[in-house]
Amino acid sequence: MAGKKQFDMDTALDAAMIQFWRDGYADTSLDDLSRATGLNRSSIYSSFGDKDTLFLRCLDRYAARYGAKYDAALSCAAAEPVVALRAFFDVTLERIADPELPDGCLIAQSAMAIAGLSPSVVAHVKQALGLQRLRLRAALKAGRLTDQDADAFAVHAAAVNQSLAVMSRAGASPAQLLAIVGVTVDALSQVLRGHRNPKEPSA
Repeated sequence: MAGKKQFDMDTALDAAMIQFWRDGYADTSLDDLSRATGLNRSSIYSSFGDKDTLFLRCLDRYAARYGAKYDAALSCAAAEPVVALRAFFDVTLERIADPELPDGCLIAQSAMAIAGLSPSVVAHVKQALGLQRLRLRAALKAGRLTDQDADAFAVHAAAVNQSLAVMSRAGASPAQLLAIVGVTVDALSQVLRGHRNPKEPSA
């Protein structure tokens, strides 16, 4: 029975995460969460706490799930940094293309709504964004970028990744999203070529 309860809790958390992801924190009511999870209000409170606490758990769940995917994608960065960066973006593009999931990104969506969030939720959102930048920086450093270039590319790649989610919600086509990724991946390729051939004249 304990295993069954844990499974039900996980299922309810996933349902709540999808609800917040689809409609955003402000536009998700307790009644919405009740319908999504199949739990009444008292069960939501007793199992997860208030709306803020449940949202924090959903943010953590989302960040852990996709963070693991991003880490796996970047794992080859030391040997193949360009391949790793493309794989990183592929995680986002595959998520966007999944018809079973809402458009966009729960973290990006929450970042755009920071003015209406509680301080604890804002801190969680900023932490998730910061971890994404640090994840990219470590991978780019492993891929032989200098500290300065790794910092700059990490900020840029993290921003591009969030913009993909925002643009997908605004109706950008898969081809447009791929084109955006292509510009960033090509830029990394050029920087790496420059590092290998510092005396080579520019085209």
